Amino acid sequence: MPSDTAVNHKVRDLGLAAEGRLKIDWAESRMPVLMELRRRYSKTKPLEGTRIAGCLHVTKETAVLMRTLVAAGAKISWSGCNPLSTQDDVAAALADEGIEIYAWHGMNVEEFYWCIDRTIDMGPTMTLDDGADLIFTIHNRFADKAAGVWGGTEETTTGVHRLRAMADDGAMKYPVIAVNDAETKWDFDNVYGTGQSSIDGILRATSVLVAGKTFVVAGYGHCGRGCAMRAKGLGANVVVTEINPVAALRATLEGFRVMTMDDAAAVGDIFITATGMKDVLVERHFHSMKDGAVICNTGHYDCEINIDDLEKASSSKRDIRENNEEYVLDGGKRIYLLAKGRLVNLAAAEGHPSEVMDMSFANQFLAMKFIAENRGKLENRVYVVSPDQDREIAALKLETMGLGIDELTEEQVRYATDYAAGT
Repeated sequence: MPSDTAVNHKVRDLGLAAEGRLKIDWAESRMPVLMELRRRYSKTKPLEGTRIAGCLHVTKETAVLMRTLVAAGAKISWSGCNPLSTQDDVAAALADEGIEIYAWHGMNVEEFYWCIDRTIDMGPTMTLDDGADLIFTIHNRFADKAAGVWGGTEETTTGVHRLRAMADDGAMKYPVIAVNDAETKWDFDNVYGTGQSSIDGILRATSVLVAGKTFVVAGYGHCGRGCAMRAKGLGANVVVTEINPVAALRATLEGFRVMTMDDAAAVGDIFITATGMKDVLVERHFHSMKDGAVICNTGHYDCEINIDDLEKASSSKRDIRENNEEYVLDGGKRIYLLAKGRLVNLAAAEGHPSEVMDMSFANQFLAMKFIAENRGKLENRVYVVSPDQDREIAALKLETMGLGIDELTEEQVRYATDYAAGT
């Protein structure tokens, strides 16, 4: 059982702290933008007096963000945003440093929300979320605490969509910045991070050869695009399924086959869902699949694969290797479900590489700073990250990579805005 020897944490095992610190140290060596922000703002402490409740995957990269928030003056309380994504050694290291944290790998749904509740006990002035479970919990069950929240941030596509719906209904009680929609987040973290880490999770759970396989990607948004790109790079024949004609056309022109899931189910060897929508894979698809098909999800919630349907269609199941369950359907056909339908990149691997999370979490940090500096000035709606912040983070990243870019001359600037100039 998780350790609860102190009132301000509940983690799996404090004895894992030394191993966790090594992982965090490694991540810090790969995240120069966030470390530069820590260096700058540990002196001025713009977050002094803030109380931040966080609900975000407890990984080594998140730990670097948490340390940076603390260095800038914040008091934080943290929970994991997915029952299977917490890295127990990292959680132990953070608890050992005195950070208030409630997270362990393998919690059930009741424990998951218990952990969120504990972070709300502090009476947060800001929230930092991935999937919006923390925000919705405050709105639905702790409405009295919402009045004390200056604002929050949201890290992922699914959460942003639901928050915009909440704002449209006039139900939002405090402003939220859609960090997910920052260009330096979705165009890098979602594409390159999700693509690489999802393939990593599939390989750790199966060790299959991807080359020559038919790899079906459900959804061609940024995350699906990253998965398709990386699978193609490993030699897979990639099929894309979509509901959006524009996205489907883009996938076609980028060299992928596009078809319905009903058609793809019969030809795919490996399936990954990246849609944010429920019931992408359902019983009729399982009956159509080949013997030995591998199915997994990289969307935020575990409802994209209808596991109840898979259970109903199966005569038996067993754990065949870590994060890999073999379901035997009537007739003997086998289907392999990875990571219980949870985020395969976090449940079966370590999540996105540190280098790409460097920019995403720099956005989170600067968004927290913006909310603190604009307390009481923001409306209760969803805000986007400013282009200036995107450019600042991209410039910092390029600088740490030793890369330079050109600048427009004064004459070029004048030309760009000269509407009287002709051919």
